[in-house]
Amino acid sequence: MDALQRKAIEIIAAERARLSDFHMRIFDYAEPAWREYRSAEAYVNLLRTEGFHVEESSAGMPTAFCATWENGRGGPTVGMYAEYDATPGYSQDPVPYRSPRAGLHKWAPGFTDSHHTLGVGSLTGVLAAKRALEGTNVPVRLKFFGEPAEKMCGSKVTHAAHGYYDDLDAAISYHPYWHNTALWDTLGCYYWSVMLTFECEDEDPWGDFAVDAAMGSHNRVRSPGATDALAMMLMNTKVVKENMFPRIGLWSLNEAIVGSNFATADNLPARIGQIQYSWRSPSHEVQETILHTLLRTAAGVANMSNTRLSMRWLSKVRPGLPNHALTQATFDNLAEFGAPVFEESVYRHAAALESELGFTPGEDPFMPQNTTVTPLEVTEANMRFNLPQWQTHSGADDYTEYTWHCPTARFFTSRPFLRQLGGSYWHWANNTFNGLRAAIDPTWVRAGEVIATTVIRYVQDDALREAARTEFEERRATSEERLLRPAFDGDFAPPHDLPWPEYVTTKRGHEWVLPHTDNFGELLTRPGA
Repeated sequence: MDALQRKAIEIIAAERARLSDFHMRIFDYAEPAWREYRSAEAYVNLLRTEGFHVEESSAGMPTAFCATWENGRGGPTVGMYAEYDATPGYSQDPVPYRSPRAGLHKWAPGFTDSHHTLGVGSLTGVLAAKRALEGTNVPVRLKFFGEPAEKMCGSKVTHAAHGYYDDLDAAISYHPYWHNTALWDTLGCYYWSVMLTFECEDEDPWGDFAVDAAMGSHNRVRSPGATDALAMMLMNTKVVKENMFPRIGLWSLNEAIVGSNFATADNLPARIGQIQYSWRSPSHEVQETILHTLLRTAAGVANMSNTRLSMRWLSKVRPGLPNHALTQATFDNLAEFGAPVFEESVYRHAAALESELGFTPGEDPFMPQNTTVTPLEVTEANMRFNLPQWQTHSGADDYTEYTWHCPTARFFTSRPFLRQLGGSYWHWANNTFNGLRAAIDPTWVRAGEVIATTVIRYVQDDALREAARTEFEERRATSEERLLRPAFDGDFAPPHDLPWPEYVTTKRGHEWVLPHTDNFGELLTRPGA
């Protein structure tokens, strides 16, 4: 480790308390996808005080940003990013029993996979690298992105479409997880997502029957409407689901009914219903088959419910492109630092959780991967354990968009996971660690150290940069043509205006609510067509 890298580590140690306070602010905000207003503002303000030029609402996304700092001219441009969206339904205070945050709806958002920690870990790294390099004769340009809506794989496809990654020479992607390692060959899959909207129009009645006034208007024939459309779409998709996928391999199809309907039960057809579908697979052909099946099913549902059907794209993520050179350099720094170290109070918290869950507390409550560094080859073997030989990608996360613009490394640092919970990684009990400073600070501090030292090595090491760039170009040269450019063009409108849940403040207080929009995307069918 050279003098600049050691300086970066000292900076992180000196700034730890301040960044810990900032981390808790983001945890307390717990804002869901596309609605991270206070979180984004906090990042923007902090980065400006640190001397970064910050573009707010980058690529037309109100809760995104692009921050840039440059030391001299002609140096490489290195990208990093923050995420900060929480997951609706997972609010949890940092206490050793189940307790959503006080004063909010029971199912308000909370952090399941620690995006607040992801963001602050990356922030720590970019700030330490900037301060260590500032005033030296090492030319470098740092770009730090605010990436909202990761839970919907939303912002990175939008930034990519609008050209924000085109000038990057390298990128470092970080995520907190249950182990300390990096990805080697098996990176994220394709991930596509659409919103389907069913609308029941007055001018398209289900039937035109004369009704005697004595019978009463409530006896009139009416259209099934949008609520029936949602019910039929949900169930009929499950009926045909097994016909969308090959019989081997790992894929997923998920849906969410968005709360845009009228909250009144009356003898009238429901006017609007919306359902989001998201699916991931390692094959473009499988993705197309799923889309075709969804739309064919939706067209039939629209006809049966006397609604018109519209579709709007939400995301269309490319699978990842590995880069061994940059990944090895990143992992080497992680291995040198070692796993995060948790103090005794974290172990006491774990014991209280185990008792609350009905377990007998153990001497070593955490998964063994929490406190060790997992070698790259072991991680790769674990990733491939359940995959058929031909499947080259698995899982989904929109960081893969960076991999098509520049050499990119993807690494993880651990946060505490209870050993006795086994595979229940997202159980509320594990989420209690997310707001406990002693438990979660070591996670983002270690990430910051890895990022800062990797950035400093990359900008000074000509051989590393050449190896990473050569590998990147060689891998791109043998890739499918359609993967070399973003799936959306520069006119793509990010779906932040759709009715995603958010917080509002009224005379009733600070509440979590569901808003509404009129932009439903492309009209696909009309009743009777």
